[in-house]
Amino acid sequence: MQFKHPELLYALFLLVIPIIVHLFQLRKFKKVPFTNVAFLKKVTMQTRKSSQLKKWLTLLTRLLLFAAIIIAFAQPYFSKNNTLNRTTETVVYLDNSFSMEAKGADGKLLKRAIQDIISNVPENQDISILTNTDIFKNTTVSAAKNSLLQLDYSSKQLSYNAAILKSKNLFSKDKSTLKNLIFISDFQNTDTGFSPQKDALINIQAVKLIPINTQNAAIDSAYISNMSPTKLELSVVLKNSGNPLDNIPISLLNNDNLIAKTSTAITTNEKVTFDLPVNEVINGELKINDTHLQFDNTLYFNINASEKINVLAISDSDTGFLKRIYTNDEFEFTTSKLNGLNYTNISDQNLIVLNDLKSIPNALASALMAYSNNGGALLIIPSEAINISSYNGLLGNYKLDFKELVTSEKRITTINYSHPLYNNGVFEKRVTNFQYPKVNSFYNLNSSSNSILSFEDGTPFLTGNSKTYLVTAALNTKNSNFKNSPLIVPTFYNIAKSSFKIPQLYYNIGVQNNYEVKVNLQQDGVISLEKGDDKFIPRQQSFGDKVSITTIETPDKAGIYTIKNKAVSLKNVSYNYIRTESDLSYQDITNLQHVTVSDSIPALFDTLKSDAKINALWKWFVIFALILLLIEMLILKYFK
Repeated sequence: MQFKHPELLYALFLLVIPIIVHLFQLRKFKKVPFTNVAFLKKVTMQTRKSSQLKKWLTLLTRLLLFAAIIIAFAQPYFSKNNTLNRTTETVVYLDNSFSMEAKGADGKLLKRAIQDIISNVPENQDISILTNTDIFKNTTVSAAKNSLLQLDYSSKQLSYNAAILKSKNLFSKDKSTLKNLIFISDFQNTDTGFSPQKDALINIQAVKLIPINTQNAAIDSAYISNMSPTKLELSVVLKNSGNPLDNIPISLLNNDNLIAKTSTAITTNEKVTFDLPVNEVINGELKINDTHLQFDNTLYFNINASEKINVLAISDSDTGFLKRIYTNDEFEFTTSKLNGLNYTNISDQNLIVLNDLKSIPNALASALMAYSNNGGALLIIPSEAINISSYNGLLGNYKLDFKELVTSEKRITTINYSHPLYNNGVFEKRVTNFQYPKVNSFYNLNSSSNSILSFEDGTPFLTGNSKTYLVTAALNTKNSNFKNSPLIVPTFYNIAKSSFKIPQLYYNIGVQNNYEVKVNLQQDGVISLEKGDDKFIPRQQSFGDKVSITTIETPDKAGIYTIKNKAVSLKNVSYNYIRTESDLSYQDITNLQHVTVSDSIPALFDTLKSDAKINALWKWFVIFALILLLIEMLILKYFK
């Protein structure tokens, strides 16, 4: 029991006054002699005892009466928490990710959760609500009702740690308030999981929403599995969680027209292939019929008109090995001797290869520096006998420079698998024992740099900064057998491919994506992405005859977007939702520490109301005082 005004209880000490008065109130009796006092003596003794008992009962009744009145004025109450004179703050994190589209016992999880919040939270109670996409701070349910009812599923999913941090920021800094943080989610399995740390100031509550089944089929991914002048094959990966499916149809559309359809049985993973039209622009859409989650039933992809990468080799020796790598189907490969170089062609190139030059003129170094500043890529392969100072005049611009020629046989033994040239599936696994290529001489470097291929002693064979790559040894057959090594093709091929990032088959929403478009923008011109009524300007950087585009947060809707320069359509690019939520597996939160788990949203809010309820007792003490007053009156009137 607690008191609203505990200071009034000091008045109970005043009850000692009537006790003292009663004890010192002595009455003197006068003796009267009688001839026969046997009977009178007996009656007198009985009367004195009755009088003493009546006084004690009256005293006790009055003490209890005054004590009840004093306690009533102190306003006693019962409460599970010390909530009197304390403000309660409530923050709700409501998960609106795609997995919340799964159906529960009373409908889709998210929609049912919204209805339960609206029904169980008092309309005028202050509350803050956080979702993956929206924040309703210091509002009421009645004020946020329409926005909550219109809340849609989102591809954006906050990590649990981020959701906890954002939720805590919605509380005030007042340490005297009672803070309740409520998590409402299906708690789908993630890399980090839901495991909040103890917080002495915040009570963390959780409601796990449970779907009635975990069945879901999804289009996981698609890729070009076979490409030739006469054949273009698209492979589609399907995934299934739950019971095996005997027959699931999958359709392929191009510009909304059905061009192929098939069906397959699927247990967990299944691959389906389609033959695509060759040498055609394809705005593709893959569809399956699945009644569970809808976001992963469609996958968009694009195959734009063939766009070749321009590669220029400036060389005074044979470039046949480069021509075999940079074939006509993907590259526009040209060669030029140093003394016959047309400098005006430099700006049109995506990659320039300096091969086996003995020196680099200042004019060429200046032109290449301007070319690099406009986003061009450069690959430098030295000769065995070079003018080091002329090379360093160029390399110094890229924080690279040669030291001296070392005549010593070295093997190329180390591959930097984490480098962007090799982290795109070039190698199925890391190879530690292969036929090592070798060199008979190489150049030491004065500066440290990011090695891509290294010799056995750790010194670099191929290094690079940004879009500039430097080979430290001559590649002629007399000095090295690297031209015959399997490493040369993926290495030089990926250097050229990275020089101009042609849009991929599709991109995922919510992650950083980079690609480039060949276009000459006018001053203050910008590239836009458009799909129907949706239009936005992505982050972009112009480099002469191309524009580099970066997208992260936008677009936020899956579909095929047109890249436009004002009213001119350049090409199309596709975006899809990440498929991480397609697997309907969930975390068990029943045994989590520092978290109170409730079975449902109504049960949770009933518990919070009960915990915050104040049971006032002063009325009972007033009633008790009235009863004692009545008892005293009866004692005085009827007790002899």
